Amino acid sequence: MTYPITKKIDTITNYFGTNVNDPYRWLEDDMALDTQAWVVEQNKVTFDYLAKIPYREDLRQRLEKLWNYEKIGAPFKEGDYTYFFKNNGLQNQHVLYRFKGEETPEIFLDPNTFSEDGTTSLGGLSFSEDGNTVAYSISEGGSDWRKVIFMDAITKTILEDTLIDVKFSGLSWNENKGVFYSSYKKPKGSELSAKTDQHRLFYHQLGTTQKEDILIFGEHIKRRYIGGYVTEDNKYLIITAAESTSGNELYFKDLTNPNSKIITIVNHFENDTYVLDNLGETLLLVTNFNAPNKRIVKVNALAPTAENWIDVIPETENVLSPSKAGGSIFANYMVDAVSAVKQYDYSGKLIREIQLPGIGSAGGFGEKKDAKITYYTFTNYTTPGSIYALNLETGVSELYKKPAIDFDASAYESKQVFYTSKDGTKIPMLISYKKGIELNGKNPTILYGYGGFNISLTPSFSITNAVWMEQGGIYAVPNLRGGGEYGKKWHIAGTKFQKQNVFDDFIAAAEFLIENKYTSPKFLAISGGSNGGLLVGATMTQRPDLMKVVLPAVGVLDMLRYHTFTAGAGWAYDYGTAEDSKEMFEYLMGYSPVHCLKKGVSYPATLITTGDHDDRVVPAHSFKFAAELQSKQEGKNPTLIRIETNAGHGAGTPISKTIEQYADIFGFTFYNMGFKKLPKKHN
Repeated sequence: MTYPITKKIDTITNYFGTNVNDPYRWLEDDMALDTQAWVVEQNKVTFDYLAKIPYREDLRQRLEKLWNYEKIGAPFKEGDYTYFFKNNGLQNQHVLYRFKGEETPEIFLDPNTFSEDGTTSLGGLSFSEDGNTVAYSISEGGSDWRKVIFMDAITKTILEDTLIDVKFSGLSWNENKGVFYSSYKKPKGSELSAKTDQHRLFYHQLGTTQKEDILIFGEHIKRRYIGGYVTEDNKYLIITAAESTSGNELYFKDLTNPNSKIITIVNHFENDTYVLDNLGETLLLVTNFNAPNKRIVKVNALAPTAENWIDVIPETENVLSPSKAGGSIFANYMVDAVSAVKQYDYSGKLIREIQLPGIGSAGGFGEKKDAKITYYTFTNYTTPGSIYALNLETGVSELYKKPAIDFDASAYESKQVFYTSKDGTKIPMLISYKKGIELNGKNPTILYGYGGFNISLTPSFSITNAVWMEQGGIYAVPNLRGGGEYGKKWHIAGTKFQKQNVFDDFIAAAEFLIENKYTSPKFLAISGGSNGGLLVGATMTQRPDLMKVVLPAVGVLDMLRYHTFTAGAGWAYDYGTAEDSKEMFEYLMGYSPVHCLKKGVSYPATLITTGDHDDRVVPAHSFKFAAELQSKQEGKNPTLIRIETNAGHGAGTPISKTIEQYADIFGFTFYNMGFKKLPKKHN
């Protein structure tokens, strides 16, 4: 491979007496012409290579064909109308429909008309209490910065209340009067990479300009993340405030009293707590305070602090993720990363255990208090997501919508195994594949992981994974430490000075697959995005012998500087920063993928993917990693970067772009595993 020459400019930073050179720091300037020219040159090399893969177009066609089925979301009622999202098959964005009674559904909002290329997507959506007005946010080019547009829901007339520069925000109505939303001051310099660290909560009164919006919270108390939402009875504004992605303060304001002050419920960041619902002055809180797996407590709003909390649903051995519908609490528990759901009343009395359609992930169970039916989805790695309607009184579930997809789920299976990590910890892993597969060490396998931020990887169907398995591929997902599958302790075990546990868990998963003949190093690919991109980047630098292909997507790859971009400093709870201490700097330096690449090593074939508008994990991480890897790679394995233009961190990506991207990823993977043709041809 002949790669573009990436210039080096010595840029030295001293960390506790150690000088660290950062020769590709100039690539951090996404506005510079040099950076833009570099992107063009890298993409040319990458797409020239991908164009030579003989079955790339076959994969694209199969992905497109399998994707082309009608997808319908669960219905929800607002005012006199029932709304639902639908995609006819290959539409870039889902369309919002509505109907009244027995009327034929009409298109209410079509995000495919927002831009010609489909890269402007619908973000949040919130209706006023009477359903007569809707506020919705749009993302342009995948950016986290949003515009909020207001529309008369009856006439579908756009109102003049458009808000700009909104980021990391919900939209919560105060009856029919206006909305609460959050944003940062627009940064100086690049809005895609400049640091944003003071979030603020505003109130926008319908019919006024944004300049007139009232600052509710975030001026005197400065926090990196602030959110506000109104309880269903319009009695309280609930405010959350945090400095990182874990732990939050909690406040409320009585909206029935214009002169009320903001009252503190939690005044520290040591736990995660939020308001599930309220019954008058009684607040129902979900918290992991003294309960790593979470519990539900109640407290009077007049004395809301922790010493007055009373258990409603105590902590169990399984992690709790509750929701509410029709006056019931639905306690969704993770049992070894699969769902078990119980229905309780608001006093904590068990009504019933919900009989789910199988072993997998159930989600939804969210409705207003007057609902008689709630909808939920059920899926796993081999079962496309179906929607069920649950009668809240009888507990009987009925199938509401099942996708008509060209995929025979009965021909595939998922098997959960438990393997032992380096320090003896038992880790669960779900392995999915076509029935009858021979364990001969020659099966193309993707090992996918995340392992961070208390996020749980639960089983769900993916069209892209279906295409991979159709070709005889194995798809394996371990539940690594750092995630939330076993509660807060599991999360903490993969943070800061324990981050290496996550990489060890992932390496042990690969070794398990190899030892048990599912695959071998020649046929193993490792994959992950964002924090998962860090995972695969660190794993390939520590064990390049273990896999043939590496697929880091929108990854956090420079651990010394991640916190200097956008809201990256909020990730310090998981990672720590290089400024914290000499020990923390040395620990981060010890696994930072950009800094751990060594000259003369034969690294696996690598396809880095990112978007030039990613303002969550800025593309400079991927740019610098690609430049460093290309300069140090020994041997013939290609090290390429595929940079999607006018695209962000992933949310709202048009279907057409997603199909092209996965055709390239799978084509690159099969090609570098030595397949001259696809294992199985589809018409």
